[in-house]
Amino acid sequence: MMDAALFRTKHQLWLRIAFMSFSVSDPWVKNRLYEFSQIEFRHLKWIAVSLYENHSAYDYERDSRFEIESESFFALVRTTINEIKSLHLLYGDSPLSERMAHDEHYILSTLNAYLEKLTLDEPLSAFNRSRHWPDALLNSAETDALTLFLFEELYKEYELIMVYFYRQIRAETAAEVTHFQDLIDESHFHLRSFGEMMAKMGILALPRVLHPLTYEIADMEKFLRSGIIEEENAKEECRKLSSSIRDEKLSSFFEFINYQESYHIEIMKKLLGEH
Repeated sequence: MMDAALFRTKHQLWLRIAFMSFSVSDPWVKNRLYEFSQIEFRHLKWIAVSLYENHSAYDYERDSRFEIESESFFALVRTTINEIKSLHLLYGDSPLSERMAHDEHYILSTLNAYLEKLTLDEPLSAFNRSRHWPDALLNSAETDALTLFLFEELYKEYELIMVYFYRQIRAETAAEVTHFQDLIDESHFHLRSFGEMMAKMGILALPRVLHPLTYEIADMEKFLRSGIIEEENAKEECRKLSSSIRDEKLSSFFEFINYQESYHIEIMKKLLGEH
């Protein structure tokens, strides 16, 4: 049977592989690692479903020593390999355990193949705190605004993924499941976008751990109304940042995110109408 320890370890593995994908520069490796992180997130959902169906508690805590920073790509790969091998000790003999193990045998073979390609062993700049945006010349005020925005939005998108994920497991209708999946998928895209931008600036960091009160929601209607207000605030932050940064490509990107947030509000209004 699945347990809370397995959920926590799998949660950390999803974050590790996702953030490793944000940190590496090789586009093929980056995309493949991100695809692996999405596989791990599906595993996490299946574990959560099993735990919920068996009335077993779980949370979003992380081990106090869990961190994703390193100066080299190969160091991250080796850490990930060891973490997956340790994770397999927690698997049982259920069909889900077999599926996860088979997926990770392939992931392990891919990671080991990376270690044989010495050209991939590059120093990582994702964690060097340079706060330099390489694609345009930003002044100090623009750099400060972008830095603050990215830290706040990375946390917000992680929070939304995990809150929507928690509610999706407990959804009462097929429509709710679909709406929450749309919101989760959108937030994954935003998390990846902001994570890769943070890596470019050397400020990539894990979002802070969520308190259970964030996702253990007793009043769904209140949560949705608050969520709509939060999305409105996010739209305003995107608008302010877009107007404060003179680089056309960055401004265009934040306008793009802004319009996506608008439709998130419409999805949440649909959810609200079902309560």
